[in-house]
Amino acid sequence: MKFNAPRGTNDILPPDTLKWQYIEKKTHEIFSNYNYQEIRTPIFEYTELFQRGIGEVTDIVEKEMYTFEDKGGRSITLRPEGTASVIRSFLENKIYGQAQPTKYYYIGPMFRYERPQSGRFRQFHQLGVEAIASNDPALDAEIISLGMRLLQDFGLNDLELHLNSVGCGECRPTYVDKLKKYLNENKEQLCDNCKSRIDRNPLRVLDCKNDSCQSVIKDAPKITDNLCESCADHFNDVQEYLDILNLDYIINPLLVRGLDYYTNTAFEIKDNALGAQDTVFGGGRYNGLAEEIGSRDLPGIGFALGIERLLLSLEAKDIELPVESGVDLYITVIGEQAKKESFKLLDQLRNKGFITEIDYLGRSVGSQMKSADRMNAEYTIIIGENELNNNSATIRNMKSGDEKEIQLSNLLEEMKQLVDKEDI
Repeated sequence: MKFNAPRGTNDILPPDTLKWQYIEKKTHEIFSNYNYQEIRTPIFEYTELFQRGIGEVTDIVEKEMYTFEDKGGRSITLRPEGTASVIRSFLENKIYGQAQPTKYYYIGPMFRYERPQSGRFRQFHQLGVEAIASNDPALDAEIISLGMRLLQDFGLNDLELHLNSVGCGECRPTYVDKLKKYLNENKEQLCDNCKSRIDRNPLRVLDCKNDSCQSVIKDAPKITDNLCESCADHFNDVQEYLDILNLDYIINPLLVRGLDYYTNTAFEIKDNALGAQDTVFGGGRYNGLAEEIGSRDLPGIGFALGIERLLLSLEAKDIELPVESGVDLYITVIGEQAKKESFKLLDQLRNKGFITEIDYLGRSVGSQMKSADRMNAEYTIIIGENELNNNSATIRNMKSGDEKEIQLSNLLEEMKQLVDKEDI
């Protein structure tokens, strides 16, 4: 029987893993610079956490979650997103008793049963941030600027920031009633999916990409015209702080995001080079989430960025991440005794920080040289019977072909001079 990876998943192989490692390393550096600390939560949670947190009438909960019953009869779900787990952890571990706000970031796999397509997988990877226990609009601007800074460090500059406020528990119900009335008046022009959403979750209609639905949506009531004074002031303050940071943005009153926990600020960063799936990352406030899944009314804001989507955006713009593959040194051995002596040298070189390789297949000198070339080795160290008798080695520059003989006792110091290793 032939085994393949399940549909919607993929293997990440070298040298692509170097790109992932670079993204993760840069993420750690930049997020730490903003005083966000890494949090790691379980890959699976009790299903009710996502039902209550994300919303039972969202596409994620209704159609896309990987849910199963464990041997104890408990309903378990592979996490489809990261925010609900972070808030659960914050509440369970009573972090609210510490100095606030709490600022977390995470990197890890998520799972959704979606139709696989460009940039969408059933197992995908997100990096994200959450800032909990502050409703300060300046924090909204910080979160947005942090995401933009990260993308700019990867070389992505031609991006659009779309911004909206989805209101709060006081003003949104009034808007939802107006939206329902409008959608019912134009119901015949909507797709079947949107027709079913009118009474259950009308805000989701604003997400629909169907052409006939779009023609209805463009004239729908705008939530920005129905904000209460508090939400309007908060939204204006967010814009003012973004102006201070010289971040351009587009007010998009149809932007509502796909999860029910959002309140007030909602935002997306779009890259037109990606076509229909043009959102690189998005996020917003979720001031009611902690109360929904726990017992405390705590504000919060965050965003999540899909790493696969980020790599697609970089590829679409022909941006190469500054990663290098290959080895510093390849030890070419001639004869069994030379291999035994070289094996000790191999260990010494690796302990000094050199990326070093040796032949394990008993190949000829010519084949070993070809192997060194395929590995992009900077230098080869050739050791045979003659070299052993003279207690020496021949060093070859693989680019120029230049060779020189040095004493084995001086090899480590010589390689420090030849190979640019900052930490040696």
